[in-house]
Amino acid sequence: MTDPTEPIRRAQLTEINAAPGSREALEAKYGQVWNTEELARDFEVTGFLAPYVVVRRKADSQVGSLAFQHHPRFYFGFEADRR
Repeated sequence: MTDPTEPIRRAQLTEINAAPGSREALEAKYGQVWNTEELARDFEVTGFLAPYVVVRRKADSQVGSLAFQHHPRFYFGFEADRR
């Protein structure tokens, strides 16, 4: 079975990691940013399809997604699930 989102995700993965941002630059663009330790503190990761992770926020059980860059590893751009 093919994944229709794969070409889009691959392009986004390349774009995000071509010029990875500093924490400060990502915060200016996306708001709150998490490193791996902070992610584990605030979220439970329930799925992974680079450059995204599906998460459940521990504070209120809100399900959503975050984008991430590889190096340095930062997660950003939380989007709540609209279902």
